[in-house]
Amino acid sequence: MSSARQTETIPEWKKEEVDELVEFIDSFASVGIVGVAGIPSRQLQLMRRELHGSADLRMSRNTLVVRALEAVDEGVEQLTEHVSGQVALVGTNDNPFGLYKQLEASKTPAPINAGEVAPNDIVIPEGDTGVDPGPFVGELQTVGAAARIQDGSIQVTEDSTVLEAGEVVSEDLANVLTELGIEPKEVGLDLKSVYSEGVLFEPEELAIDVEEYEADVQSAAAAARNLSVNASYPTARTAGTLLAKASGEAKSVALHAEIESPDVVPDLIGRADAQLRALAAHIDDEEALPEELQGVDARAAAADAEEEQADDESDAEEAPDDADDADADDDDGDDGDAGDGLGAMFG
Repeated sequence: MSSARQTETIPEWKKEEVDELVEFIDSFASVGIVGVAGIPSRQLQLMRRELHGSADLRMSRNTLVVRALEAVDEGVEQLTEHVSGQVALVGTNDNPFGLYKQLEASKTPAPINAGEVAPNDIVIPEGDTGVDPGPFVGELQTVGAAARIQDGSIQVTEDSTVLEAGEVVSEDLANVLTELGIEPKEVGLDLKSVYSEGVLFEPEELAIDVEEYEADVQSAAAAARNLSVNASYPTARTAGTLLAKASGEAKSVALHAEIESPDVVPDLIGRADAQLRALAAHIDDEEALPEELQGVDARAAAADAEEEQADDESDAEEAPDDADDADADDDDGDDGDAGDGLGAMFG
């Protein structure tokens, strides 16, 4: 007996749906998979409106989403391993970091129901519950909270961890949490993975501290400029600093060598004048001195001479430091550029 070969007939509506999904995937620079489990329909619509203009959501049957991803190929098919459970496609022309940040910011607290798994430790905080004395104190104690009647109300005497992450919420605990108004979970679009410009990003790779990352980049840039200056390696960013440093060092040498350069003559004259006044202050016979040097206070003159000498030594020490000061000025200018660039990258 021969068996007839049967071929699967794909309904036309499925073909059209896959074509629309392919068009959706092709129309964005970044495409990802987000989990939508547990999000009430009303909140989901609100989230879609909040994303409007920066990202779009597209929900369909998982089998059709997989077909569309495989049809596009070009690397985006790697997302198929994340198509399980209640998920949706998300598309954006923003970068993945900005998308992740936006989705995380859109999450809101929500009550947890009996039978759900706790996403984190559930803690009933210390304090007045606002509930009048009654059976509720026993309910609190039953779920593991340190509670008692005090000052005319039910008090939780210390922070009480009533359930650890990964454990199932009981009906009694769900009721207690609802009574206290505690919302221990977050509801939102849970990004599972994003494909962008040939790279597949996992959520943990996108969850970065932007400020810390920006500070690291700025620190690395400053260290590179300092290395360039200290190694006397001129670049477009450090040539001005190196010239300023060389100018300061040259002036210091000229002061110590008493070279009569136009740039240092005023300093040399000032130092000589201070030394002359200090010397004149030690001559007892004032009539032997020019009129302008008579009556010079010895202490003041000595202080002036020491100050001039200190200024010369300071010039010698500050010549290398000028490079650091100039570099710091560069940092101030560059920080804004770096911040703008990183802000654009991470949203």
